[in-house]
Amino acid sequence: MSIVEPLVSVEFEVFGKVQGVSFTKYCKEMCEALNLNGWVKNTKKGTIQGKLQGQRSHIEQMVVWLSNTGSPGCQIERCELTNWQNLARPDYCGFQIRF
Repeated sequence: MSIVEPLVSVEFEVFGKVQGVSFTKYCKEMCEALNLNGWVKNTKKGTIQGKLQGQRSHIEQMVVWLSNTGSPGCQIERCELTNWQNLARPDYCGFQIRF
């Protein structure tokens, strides 16, 4: 009998020198590799915002990437996480870059 991992949702905002197509593109690629749903976008205030939905362990891997790694050449100051929720099923299908 396999244990089903809970589905969770979390909103994030990444601060630092993170703006540009590169960060959102790498974020989308990472989320697709981890089978996460949601979205990401550049904000007018120079941050990256988004929402992640998927298995908790995959969300946790993505949070580490958002907090410490990011795209090549970026300088992450911090990543704030808000609105953690348990889900019965994802609200989004796939992962997209918003403009």
